[in-house]
This record gives sequence, C-alpha cells and structure tokens, in this order.
Amino acid sequence: MGKRVLVIQCAALGRNLFQGDSPHLADLPLHDLPSTLPGLTCPAQASFRCAAPPSEHGMVANGLYHRSLRKPLFWEQASAQVQGPRIWESYQQAGHQVGMLFWQQSLGESADVILSPRPIHKHGGGMIQACYSKPADLHPALCDAVGRNFNLMHYWGPLASRKSSAWIVESTSALLQRPDCPDLLFTYLPHLDYDTQRFGISHAKSATALQELEQFLRTLIQAASEQDMEVLLWGDYAMHNRSGPALFPNRALREAGLLGIQNVKGMAYPDLFDARAFAMVDHEIAHVYIPDPADIPAAREALEPLEGLNAVLSREELPELNHANSGELILMSEPGRLMAYPWWTDPGEAPDFATHVDIHNKPGFDPCELFFGRFPWQVSLDTERVGGCHGASGPGSETVWACSDPNLITETPESLPALAKQLQISLDRT
Repeated sequence: MGKRVLVIQCAALGRNLFQGDSPHLADLPLHDLPSTLPGLTCPAQASFRCAAPPSEHGMVANGLYHRSLRKPLFWEQASAQVQGPRIWESYQQAGHQVGMLFWQQSLGESADVILSPRPIHKHGGGMIQACYSKPADLHPALCDAVGRNFNLMHYWGPLASRKSSAWIVESTSALLQRPDCPDLLFTYLPHLDYDTQRFGISHAKSATALQELEQFLRTLIQAASEQDMEVLLWGDYAMHNRSGPALFPNRALREAGLLGIQNVKGMAYPDLFDARAFAMVDHEIAHVYIPDPADIPAAREALEPLEGLNAVLSREELPELNHANSGELILMSEPGRLMAYPWWTDPGEAPDFATHVDIHNKPGFDPCELFFGRFPWQVSLDTERVGGCHGASGPGSETVWACSDPNLITETPESLPALAKQLQISLDRT
C-alpha cells in the first residue's frame, strides 16, 4: 500500500514559544528548523509544496502585485500563482491520492481532494459563508460529520479563535475515517497565530493557545494512527513580540511626492496608475514597486530614514526573493516592528475599506482586523494594539518540525524546502 502521511502545518509555531533544549509537543520531540525568508503563510506553504524558495515558485508574500493591473491582490486562491512542480507528482502518478485542507492557493491544484473557504460576497452587502470542495459533495458531508458548518468569522477578524482550528481538526479526523481518504493529506491549524499576534508570544492567552494546539495535535495524531498514517508537523514562522511603533513606508513615499493619491469625498485612495513608488506591506516585509528605475534612488532616499527599518535592498541582493514578482526594493524591519500600509495620518482620509475586514481590497496585510474598532461592525485603525508580528528571518525566527516516524525524515533539514524534499524522497520510495 505504501507510505501514507498526514502533514500538519501549524501557524506561528516558532521555536521561541518553547523553553529548554529538547521541547516536545503532543509527545513528539520537536526539532529546530532554520527560519525562512519571508516568514509568511503563503510563501511558506508554497515553499513546502514545491520544495523550493520564493525565488523559484514566485509566491513572495501573502499577496502579489500585478504590474499589468497596477494592483496588489492579497489572499487570492488560484494555485497557478505558485510556479513549479509539486512534491507529490511522482507519488500521485504511482496511483496515490493527495488532499489539501485549508491550504492557501489550493483552488485548481492538482490534488485529488481540496477544501478551502470561498465565501460569496453579496452585491447588497454582507456575505454568504461557503467553502469550495473537490469533490463537490465533500464539504456538505464533512459539515454533517462535524455537526456544524465552518464559520469564517472564527478564521479571521475580531472573532478569530480556536474554533477555526477545532472545526478543521474535526473535519480532518472525519476525512481520515473515510475509505476514500487521500494517502497524502495536508491540513492547516491557524489559531495559534491569532492571540500571539494580538498579544505577543509572552502573554498568557498565547500560552493557552499553545496548550489548545497540543490537544488538537493529539486528536489528529490519534486519528492518523488509527488509519496507519504517519504525521509530519511543522511551523511556518515564529511570531516576535512587538518591539516598537509600526513603520509606515507609504506615508514616507507620499510625503516625498512618489505615491499618487486620488481624493474621493475626502477619502484618500492610492492612485497606483500614477504612483512612482508604492509599498506592498506584509508584516515585517514590504515590497516597493517602482515602475521607472530612475525613481529607485528617490524611493530609497525617502524610505531609509524610517526608524525601525533593518534594511532596504534590491531583490538581487536577496537570493531567496530574487523573482520578478518581488519589488524593485525590498524593506525588512527589525524583528517585532510591524510595517503598516496606511498612507494617511488624518483619520478622516481613511478609505472606506480601512475600517472593515477586507483582505482582498486592502493593498497590504492589516493585523488591525483582529480588533474591533469604534463600532461593532468596524475594525480598529490602531496599530499600537498589535502585540506581535513576523516575516523577518534571523535569530529568534526559527521554527520547529516533528515526525511520528523517524524513517520519514532521515536527515536534519537546513531549511523548509529541504524538509519538504525529504518528505518527497520518502514518498517516492513507496
């Protein structure tokens, strides 16, 4: 029958959450994994499925800036955004099935089984909660097995909580019990990210979230064991405690006259068709897109004085991010220093989307969406409320991995792509 594996990605499972030299989680010994750049969800998942860095697969952030559209698009789910062969191709060609639950950029993927949130946004406002599944009857079957539907409000936003991971654990366990369960199954547990990001890794609520993760992992490990499946779990990034005020690169570009602004009823919207430079921020990383190379020196001059900035580099200076999808300049803040997308200082200039959970229209990642704003239907604009962030590499950014079968990963991986490559080798031996 061959080797069967459940791969569990745990958001924000960093080495800095553990004390001691030999930590364990759910009775599995944890091994250190050097940090990757950038330490972000979509690049990490793409790096694992392709066993390659962003310089090869092109997923350089949680969003991509589409130069032909002059528009950044975050959290888009089309699998074609991730370039390159998948680690399961030979395994699949040998007759095995592959499944992906709640992994980003999974729609249209070559996997046999897919489950991903895909809400319908109504023209009159509001949202119909829905999930995409392949086969189409999988989602309703799992909802029946779990006894409730998946609630997107628990997956992101001010109400994001352990309930999202709980549903995924129960649905994954239900799928594992089905006779048509894939032989290689990827799943994702997101909840540790929420409170470590809200409060930082040193807060008691973050410790509670880690304890909850351990219980979830015990459930999945037991469910996998009952189906003779091995378990490989890994963390995508380490959260850093906030160490200072947020950085606002787009404010600096606007002040330098490089970021075009369109005024609409007193609100300031970016005019990216006329902008000479624009920063697409993502936690501790930002890609700065500069259409005319002649404007690169001016952009660099405007950005370098930002307090808390660790480096302003060309993509050629960063081998891991040397891809056409990257910006002409790449900013890296000091660990614990969030880079925020706003280009305004007057709250009255804030665009309509600023006070809402709007992950697709905001031209950058916004952790303020984890907090309620002035009114219950709004989210906060106050970056000072954010307790943790991630993305930068280096000391304190290491993650961890663990495996139920020592024969599955036989060599110490020096990177996340190397861990994935060893899994691929083991699968191809079956």
